[in-house]
Amino acid sequence: MTSTPIPPVVPDTDLTTEAELEGPSRPRKLTRLEKRAIAAKGKLSSPWASFLAILIALLWTIPSVGLLVTSFRPELDIRRSGWWTVIPGIFTGEAEFTLDNYDQALYGSGSNLSTYFVNSFVITLPAVVIPITLALLAAYAFAWIEFKGREILFVAIFALQVVPLQVALVPLLRDYVTVGLNGTFWTVWLSHSIFALPLAIFLLHNFMKDIPRSLVEAARVDGAGHVKIFFQVLLPLLVPAIASFAIFQFLWVWNDLLVGLTFANTSSYPLTVRVAEMAGSRGGDWHILTAGAFISIIVPLIVFVALQRYFVRGLLAGSVKG
Repeated sequence: MTSTPIPPVVPDTDLTTEAELEGPSRPRKLTRLEKRAIAAKGKLSSPWASFLAILIALLWTIPSVGLLVTSFRPELDIRRSGWWTVIPGIFTGEAEFTLDNYDQALYGSGSNLSTYFVNSFVITLPAVVIPITLALLAAYAFAWIEFKGREILFVAIFALQVVPLQVALVPLLRDYVTVGLNGTFWTVWLSHSIFALPLAIFLLHNFMKDIPRSLVEAARVDGAGHVKIFFQVLLPLLVPAIASFAIFQFLWVWNDLLVGLTFANTSSYPLTVRVAEMAGSRGGDWHILTAGAFISIIVPLIVFVALQRYFVRGLLAGSVKG
């Protein structure tokens, strides 16, 4: 009986993987941005950098801690000893704290900061929304709409950032008096919006330019116009940049003294103006002054701590390219 020979097995070339044909994979070459990121990480993770960061944080935090502790101490204790003397008493239970300073600062006849606290919110919120709204429209036009003189106009707007706001105070005040807006909230809203627009347009324009053009072109192929592209395609991608500038503008307007003192009247003064007056007229009342100062910084502190990740992401977005 003759056995039938078994044919040799031929490997299927179609099943051969691309990796087997090319041989062992070679390591990918790092980009310049990746090399810079690795170098920066090595520098920032060194013990000396960590020590320096902790030292700066302590030096930056100690005055705020002293202000907070002093604002809760009774008036006589503030006059007798420094705030650091309370630290041992906190552990032994001998330290004495009170809320009378905040009650007197907010509702006392001599300070009444509650009204000015509300005024600061009334001034800050529109002064954040107005420039962001206008800057978004302007940044979209500069980034995605072709028109004559676009580059020259953008450079001119960018150059306005170097103009000190103090130079424009008197001309603006004269114009407000002419049109009858002086002494109203509108003067403060418009002034803050005018001073914020150049930076807002610059930041949002740079962020928009980093969005892939193919994304916008695909939306145009699908029949989307400028309005649909702006609201449905670009706006969701701009959230980090918008949040970043909103935080920056909120902190700037809330802590502003010069614009509010120049354009607002006594009924629309922000909180910073009243705290500055307390420092001048009631410099000896440390128990009220420290409470008023901490009231003025608590809102910006909460906003920054709660939204700092958006602030950092928005500032870094568009700053480097691979």
